[in-house]
Amino acid sequence: MTQTIANSFDAAGFEALLATHSEPDWMTSLRREAFEHAQAMAWPERRHEEWIRTDIRMFQLGKYHVPAERPQLDAATIAGAHQLLEGVNPAGRVETVDSFVTAESLEPELAEKGVVFGSLSKLAQSHPDLVRPHLFTAFDPDHDKFAALHAAFMTGGQFLYVPRGVVIDRPLHIGSIMTDGGTDTTHTLVVLEEGAEATVLHESNSLDPNGGGLHLGSVELVQKPGSHLRYVNLQEWGHKTYHFAQQKAVVDRDSTLQWTIAAMGSILSKVNQTVDLVGPGADCQVNGVMFTEGRQHLAYHTQQHHRAPNCHSDFLYKAAQQDKSRTVWRGMIKVDPKAQKTDGYQRNDNLVLSRSARADSIPGLEIEADDVRCTHGSTTAKVDEEQIFYARCRGFTRKEATRMIVVGFFQQIFDRITIESVREALGAAIARQVREYE
Repeated sequence: MTQTIANSFDAAGFEALLATHSEPDWMTSLRREAFEHAQAMAWPERRHEEWIRTDIRMFQLGKYHVPAERPQLDAATIAGAHQLLEGVNPAGRVETVDSFVTAESLEPELAEKGVVFGSLSKLAQSHPDLVRPHLFTAFDPDHDKFAALHAAFMTGGQFLYVPRGVVIDRPLHIGSIMTDGGTDTTHTLVVLEEGAEATVLHESNSLDPNGGGLHLGSVELVQKPGSHLRYVNLQEWGHKTYHFAQQKAVVDRDSTLQWTIAAMGSILSKVNQTVDLVGPGADCQVNGVMFTEGRQHLAYHTQQHHRAPNCHSDFLYKAAQQDKSRTVWRGMIKVDPKAQKTDGYQRNDNLVLSRSARADSIPGLEIEADDVRCTHGSTTAKVDEEQIFYARCRGFTRKEATRMIVVGFFQQIFDRITIESVREALGAAIARQVREYE
């Protein structure tokens, strides 16, 4: 434990948070409303379809505390936690440790063009005209108790605003770090105006790979017509950390989104990822990688919601499970009545690496239009022993052969990623976790 904090996620802790934060009245009002709703909400029902495969009875909110002290970490420690910066010269960075923004930067020429990038808490005060119209427009604080608690207690956070027609050629980097026993309640808000383009690399890491903690978070991506966004989430919280998040993008007319998610950390994750296609011609591609070991439980529920005609969505999730770990992927293609000419695709493939591991895959369709093309698929398999035999005949050990097969299993995802540093970082992260099995 590297911090001394005392405020809990209760009424006293909420008031203490407000007392230590200087923010606009409108944001305080949003917090108070969210806290009132959280107090009135029950914890998710065990038999509810969304939670029936994710058991949170071992989770106790009282063990965690509201972020209250800025951790003192040197720059080398923070830099050592990052994986996506190899070979990358970012145009701006925001560093967050236990929900406190510790550093922020942006190239001067981008600031001169009107780009805003930095601490959400600070920018809500200095740029309320940019933050207020978009905050909580994609994220729903009433989705469940976890979402309401996040809205009430969010601290730090990151905000990116790219004005109309501005193209950011180099990636922007967001680093979220958690100390052992820490708490992260950051909220990420990205807004691209009409014709804007940007690439964001966002990685969440614990300093201790086996560290504990709590993440109550949210990501909002808001794209105006004709904008283009590449967004990368790498989640490697410590293996005793609980991770609850709502992640949603709203993609308008003729905009494109490439969203890559890699989840390899936490003891338990429950993430809802949604893309709303709200304008004709909107296009999104979502790439998901999950790799679990030990007793990890990662549950990702995805939805591609077609609200407008002539839109395209393509979701591909691949997961590999070791030891006694488990993944849950529950996908839905939802098509509104007016969303004719929809082209939607979703797929989840699983590679089970031990007899005790488990993969749950539940694809779904909810279609209310009659001129659409929507397909889904799911596969679950073990490592092919013939492939291992073939590799061993050529001098590879069983572990080396297994590693090659696993990395090859994810290659389809890597081929879709257009950022070289991300491809290499994900490949290395997966390869170093593969162990040998009989």
